[in-house]
Formats: sequence, structure tokens, C-alpha cells
Amino acid sequence: MHTRIDEIAPSVYRIATDVDTPDGAGFSFNQYLIAADEPLLWHTGPRRLFDATHAAIARVLAPASLRWLGFSHFEADECGALNEFIAVAPNARPVCGRIGAMVSVGDVANAPPRALADGEVLDIGGARLAWYDTPHLPHGWDCGLVFDETRKLLFCGDLFTQGGKGHAPVTESDILGPSEAFRGPLDYFAHAPHTRAGLDKLAALKPEALACMHGSAWRGDGGALLRELGARVG
Repeated sequence: MHTRIDEIAPSVYRIATDVDTPDGAGFSFNQYLIAADEPLLWHTGPRRLFDATHAAIARVLAPASLRWLGFSHFEADECGALNEFIAVAPNARPVCGRIGAMVSVGDVANAPPRALADGEVLDIGGARLAWYDTPHLPHGWDCGLVFDETRKLLFCGDLFTQGGKGHAPVTESDILGPSEAFRGPLDYFAHAPHTRAGLDKLAALKPEALACMHGSAWRGDGGALLRELGARVG
């Protein structure tokens, strides 16, 4: 298991851990640290990666100073280490959507969640993060994504998941092809009636970068890429 941390945008750091898989291809888990006045970790990663993630954060700032622990939906790689981070960061609170807070996080987390409404902005001093409800996109009733209005950066969760390991921290190369190749054998999309409309809603934000949870982060015309994904899965 190997963990690295790289600055992919001003004061935004990708923490990537590569793990082995039975098929030999490997897989990566990414968390994103925003070093703001109120530091935020987007995705906590699974519990078994807590020590590696904690050590990577410590290379940038004191983990105890974390104020927000955000994630898209309730799943182990999104928030498995949530309470471990709450234990070391006494002022930290979970950040999620209202559905997630109601059905899971309000009960499981050892700190009260900050539940964001669709379109609500959380200003963490150095980044303005707008939450958008994306139910079942790609999966989970509670799913939502955040858009950093300051940097035009979409934290896109499981969208554009790339298999394998050893990915570059950030790329301008094609990620749709590799992500669609990974999705094919074990499709993780819910394919809800509003999938295409949800992707069009995200495309309208005109992101200039995508912070993917698995694989490389990406720079380019995010709106066009999201619309192309919509044409594939909508």
C-alpha cells in the first residue's frame, strides 16, 4: 500500500492510496484536503486507511485543526474513517446533504452533521463550496456533490472512476474512456430517470477541474465531459 499527497489546485491536495486487488490491477482511494481557514477533508477514506491518510494530512497541516469532514454519500470509502477523524479533530463536524444526515450520519457520527440544502454554500474561508443534491447519481438516495466556486473545481465523487493504480495526481488526458471501461463489467450507476438531467445540471456549473475519488484528478472543459458522460449513461 502506497500513499502520496500532491497539490492539484491552489491549497487543494489530493491524497491517494493505492491498494492491491485480487485481479492484480489494483485500485486507488483519493481524499481531498482544502487548506483553508476552516480546513476541510473531502472523503475520509475507509477506516483501514486512516493512519495513512492522517500521516499525509500532517505533511500540510495539523490534523487536529480539521473543521469539516465532507462526503458525497454514506459508503465506507466516503466516510468509513469519519469517527476516527472526529476523535483527533475535536472541532470537526461532518458535512453532507439533508437526506444523508437524516438517514445515516445523524445516528452514526460522533459529532452533529452540518446538513446542506441543494445549492447551499459553505464558506470555509478560502473556498466557497456549493452543495448540489444528486440522488442516485451515480448511486445512493443521499448522494450529492460539492463545487468549489472559488477554483471552479467539482468534487465529483464516484463519477469518472478509473480502475488500476499509479495514476498521475492530475491529468488533462482522457478519463472518460478508462472510466467507462471500468464501469462496464460492474456498472455502479443507478440509471435513474433523471440521470441525464443531473449530469446536465452539473455541466452547467462549467467546472474547469474534476476531483475524482478513484484515479487521477482532471483539468479541462468539465461541462463538455459531463455532457458526454450523460450521453453514455442517460
